[in-house]
Amino acid sequence: MNNERPDAVEPAGIARTPVDDLTGRSATERDERWKRYNWQLLPAVPLDPDVQIALDETLTLAVGKGEREPTLRFWGWNAPCVVLGRFQSVRNEVNEDVARAEGVQLVRRISGGGAMFIEPEGAITYSIYAQEEIVDGMTFPESYAFFDAWVIDALRELGVDAWYAPLNDITSSGGKIGGAAQARRGGGVLHHTTMAYQMNIPRMTRVLRIGKEKLSDKGVQSADRRVGPLRRQTELDRDVIIHHLIGHFRARYGLRDDMIRDDEMADAQQRARDRFATPEWLHFLP
Repeated sequence: MNNERPDAVEPAGIARTPVDDLTGRSATERDERWKRYNWQLLPAVPLDPDVQIALDETLTLAVGKGEREPTLRFWGWNAPCVVLGRFQSVRNEVNEDVARAEGVQLVRRISGGGAMFIEPEGAITYSIYAQEEIVDGMTFPESYAFFDAWVIDALRELGVDAWYAPLNDITSSGGKIGGAAQARRGGGVLHHTTMAYQMNIPRMTRVLRIGKEKLSDKGVQSADRRVGPLRRQTELDRDVIIHHLIGHFRARYGLRDDMIRDDEMADAQQRARDRFATPEWLHFLP
């Protein structure tokens, strides 16, 4: 999504725990679970932020009902925005007047977690939609590690010293890269992850409400060091990184190219109009 607010960022250098220990399963056992399914790929389509959020719910329910095969989707953004977690307060997280003046939209997702500041070319976001049975026998922490293990391997192939940090972070020796969140609906599980590609800290600190100690020059510089955007760590174009992630998933688990169906898009647009774009949804907490 990403730039995540600096005061939500863990410093680099935290202890590494092998993914096998975090999931309770070996790489072979994890891969066998993924390979049970015929995975579909939905390429990035630039959409309004509220439609993006609604589409996550639409596709989670479709997979849960068996109307769609398990799916990997990369997001496309057509506007800067702040994505709030399901249980966050707009008043506590966002300077609304500044966001409005700078054309930054506010949306609320169906999963928990923290506020994310998004600029269209500054983040790499993907969602995974699967039947809940894929995580049978796993705790929530184990399922987070399970869903992101392949990405860590793909990043290592690019030379990034990446690892998983419980509960929901992807970090590296160069700083935190991103974070994940989950929701479960109608027999489907949604796991979405956002990684920082490049950061605009000055704009982010204007839009997000960040503690005064974080607004000093020292605090902003510290935040910049503690987050490790992929552009800085790889010197690769954003599209090149996304192409590599897709190729890694395809080679490992199989992946068939697909498109968002007309009925799915219509359902997401209706959900956006009825709920996700409404003040009642956005401001349901004071």
